[in-house]
Amino acid sequence: MTLIFTLASLAVPLPRIGAEFRLDRAELILLSAAYGLTFAGLLLLGGRLADRSGGRRILTAGLLVFGAASALAPLAPGYGTLLAARFGQGAGAALVAPAAMALLRALHPEPAAYGRAMATWGGLSVLGATAGNLLSGVVAAATSWRGTFAVPIAVTATALLLAPRLLPATPPGRDRALDLPGALLATAGITLASYGLVLTDAHPWASAPVLVPLLAGLVLLAAFGAVERRTADPLLPPGFLRDGRRALGLAAIGLTAAGTATVFVLLSLALQQQRGWSALLTSAAFVPFAIALLGSGRLAGPLIGRYGPGRVTAAGLGTAAAGLGLLAATGFDTSVPYAYGLLPGLVLLPAGGALSFAGAAVLATDGVPAHHAGLAGGVLNTAMELGPTVLFAALLTLGGDAVSLAAAAALFTALASATALTTRIH
Repeated sequence: MTLIFTLASLAVPLPRIGAEFRLDRAELILLSAAYGLTFAGLLLLGGRLADRSGGRRILTAGLLVFGAASALAPLAPGYGTLLAARFGQGAGAALVAPAAMALLRALHPEPAAYGRAMATWGGLSVLGATAGNLLSGVVAAATSWRGTFAVPIAVTATALLLAPRLLPATPPGRDRALDLPGALLATAGITLASYGLVLTDAHPWASAPVLVPLLAGLVLLAAFGAVERRTADPLLPPGFLRDGRRALGLAAIGLTAAGTATVFVLLSLALQQQRGWSALLTSAAFVPFAIALLGSGRLAGPLIGRYGPGRVTAAGLGTAAAGLGLLAATGFDTSVPYAYGLLPGLVLLPAGGALSFAGAAVLATDGVPAHHAGLAGGVLNTAMELGPTVLFAALLTLGGDAVSLAAAAALFTALASATALTTRIH
């Protein structure tokens, strides 16, 4: 939860950071995306390291990196240092996230218990993003944007103290090769392609700043696929993604994360820049979002147990699509009051998103063997990070914020239909 909190924590204070360091929109977008670039790029490697060296050991290493970068960020004298700190946070998080999921499997070895734990994890992930947006605005209003890093620093210190006492020392799988060529290709490919997509906000798709990293990343990812088919112990076994339900679960995770992140970024900027709201008032606007998220998250586990993860995921995607549609229709019209223009969408989107995330987390990890728990965590979190990067870049090219959310609503509806159809077949 803290990792996603940190990912989202700069959304509301971005205008203040931009004013202090005199940043343009492209630099703000890169600063917002920096954490996700290294997080997504290194997750597969983090998952392999967790499976190979033991979850608790890699968790501790990741927390040290994450904590050091979090401590550097509030001391940043300029844009370059803050950007480097965000990259460092993402690198540490890429070790922590899959290691935590490997430990989760060790703590809940029974399939039913693991499924319930994954449903809870799905809800907490969306809650982390919401908390990041809410608390960052409150802290920024009370102190400055630098104070938003207090939470990850405190949580990291606490986790480092408690991990040796509370978490099992999972045995390392030293018989497993590291697959260094695959790790390098995947990391470089995902990072470069994601970077190219981020730059589409400031440059045309056909420009060199976008095409060079994007095409280079795609070439490296193609090479990664070729290497994995020839490697005896690949970083990402080709058959891992062939399960239809797992593929739908990963798609739902990526799309739900993308929809939520897009709404937070676009609305946070619109409320402050178009309506002239303060950071504190902007955070307050998302309080109903958090309440709906908590309520829906509490229902997700029991609903999955009764109706199955596929049906719950489909229902969640459909509900979230309705929320996005409402926000697209009235959310950016400054003449429409908050209670009519924003509130309905800010309730429906999180209510559906919590159900979708919880159900999709169970779909994506169902049937994964224990020795691939770290891999499953890496793939799942990669989907959660790449979703916002890819979709946000694509939506920004459509021309307007309302059009972007309307397109996102259409994607949610299509995936909800596909998930419901697959669930009926199975």
